[in-house]
Amino acid sequence: MLAEMRIQGLGVIDDATLELDPGLTVLTGETGAGKTMVVTGLSLLGGGRAESSRVAEGARRAVVEGRFSADPAAMKVADEVGADADDDGTLIAVRTVGADGRSRAHLGGRSVPVGVLSRLAEATLAVHGQNDQLRLLRPAEQRALLDRFAGDGVGLPLERYRAVRAEWQRVAAELVERRDGARRLAQEADLLRHGLTEITAVDPRPGEDVELVDLAHRLSAADDLREVASSAQLALVGPEDGDLDTPGALALIGDARHRLAGAGDPDLTALDARLGEVLALLGDVGTELTGYLDRLDADPERLSEVLTRQAELKALTRKYAADIDGVLAWADAARERLAGLDTSDEALAALAARRDELGVELAEHAAAVTAARTEAAARLAADTTAELGGLAMQDARLLVEVFPREAGPGAADALRVGGATLVAGTDGVDEVELRLVAHAGATPLPLHKGASGGELSRVMLALEVALAGADPVPTMVFDEVDAGVGGRAAVEIGRRLARLAARHQVIVVTHLPQVAAYADRHLVVDKTARNGSGPTRSRVRTLAESDRIVELARMLAGLDDTDTGRAHAEELLGAARAHREADRARPHGAATDAATPRNRKKAPSRA
Repeated sequence: MLAEMRIQGLGVIDDATLELDPGLTVLTGETGAGKTMVVTGLSLLGGGRAESSRVAEGARRAVVEGRFSADPAAMKVADEVGADADDDGTLIAVRTVGADGRSRAHLGGRSVPVGVLSRLAEATLAVHGQNDQLRLLRPAEQRALLDRFAGDGVGLPLERYRAVRAEWQRVAAELVERRDGARRLAQEADLLRHGLTEITAVDPRPGEDVELVDLAHRLSAADDLREVASSAQLALVGPEDGDLDTPGALALIGDARHRLAGAGDPDLTALDARLGEVLALLGDVGTELTGYLDRLDADPERLSEVLTRQAELKALTRKYAADIDGVLAWADAARERLAGLDTSDEALAALAARRDELGVELAEHAAAVTAARTEAAARLAADTTAELGGLAMQDARLLVEVFPREAGPGAADALRVGGATLVAGTDGVDEVELRLVAHAGATPLPLHKGASGGELSRVMLALEVALAGADPVPTMVFDEVDAGVGGRAAVEIGRRLARLAARHQVIVVTHLPQVAAYADRHLVVDKTARNGSGPTRSRVRTLAESDRIVELARMLAGLDDTDTGRAHAEELLGAARAHREADRARPHGAATDAATPRNRKKAPSRA
């Protein structure tokens, strides 16, 4: 839920703070006063596109700050980026747009990509405007709306369908590749086999190239290494003839031990023990030097063998990888690739059988998705039709048609389902179309043909009310979705929005007094006078009860300065208050006038 929003330097608004009610908040004001900037601010807060033209004239930047209640969905997004909630349990989101067009986003005091605010908005905020009405005319949007209403009823079988479809597509693509590219694949297989034959003939061992480098160095420098090792051995053990004039280190340390042991002093005796450890260590080194000299071989034939082996390994590393370990990895990958290049009749038949087996399974999942959509379509149609009856469209009916998407000749992803060849798309094999029967006896027509602007607004609102229980988004924003509506229909739109506010936070930008009268909190955007020739600015105020009467009277054809206009506004406000109290006094979900059929037949997804 969005508890508060502050706007600075955006359009005609210098600085305004909007305190939003948990229920229904309406925003009104004269044309051009700046109501659009509030919606723009909400859009920016939800990660929308930033435009420098929206920054107020003379301002360096525009800033929109929102304080969200830290519900689980919002905190999940915050936790992923390391953002923290405030001490009062709210989450602060900030969007800044510079006059140079640069944009920044912050969440919970941490700088984040703008996409993070988009994800936060997806979980907490849904903005519905006249553009949404246009999107509602698209078939893909209508299918998505039905799936949203159905919830897991469609979501779970659709998830299984997509998993099988991905494997079905993979196998089918592999089969086509093997059939159509048999010559190319055969050439590739020959190259792989040739490489494997070369590597097998050399039969390299892991790390062998590194070992041979060390061995070749030792063999080629055998004389120098022998001199070094012999000198070190002489220094340790002394000459072989036992010349006392040049004793080795072992003899000298032995003499030192003898002298210390015979001193009869405990401290010197302790040093004798330590020299014993040194003597043992030097003895081990001397033994190893002797072994090294015995192994050291200056055999030219052995060196030649090593150099020849190095040449064989380098021939492999020049062609297949940088080192022998890489060559062995290439060989493993080549064997795996060869296993997938089998273009024999048996291999192709096995692939075709697997494709057909997956196709049967996919058709079953597609049928399950269709059945779930068809059942949900009947419920959505009944619920929405019931709401239309309360929106001054008593004889109107909404039909939600689910029909197969037939595949034409040569269509990709064609699938046999129930005896028909259909297109197996990402979202199943169905098309969904909303059709409106505008009045009794009228022919059902698609929304883009059968609904006027005002009717489309009411259909959209009826759909939102029908989807209210299935929609997890806590805050819903409606930007003049009541355009083209008036009279009794406007009253019923206000009443439906108030009912919607019993389950969601609802923010409405409206020009209709009948809608504004139902508000739990009424905000108004109005222009403020300025001295001199500076640009006109606007402010946002929360109206007290007496001010609401004046604003509603103004909205009633500018009657704010007449007793008749104020009396009419008081009457409108009183009627709205009575409706709200009557609706809220009923148990949650109880039937109310035109909504009776909807509530008698509740969707399981809203339980």
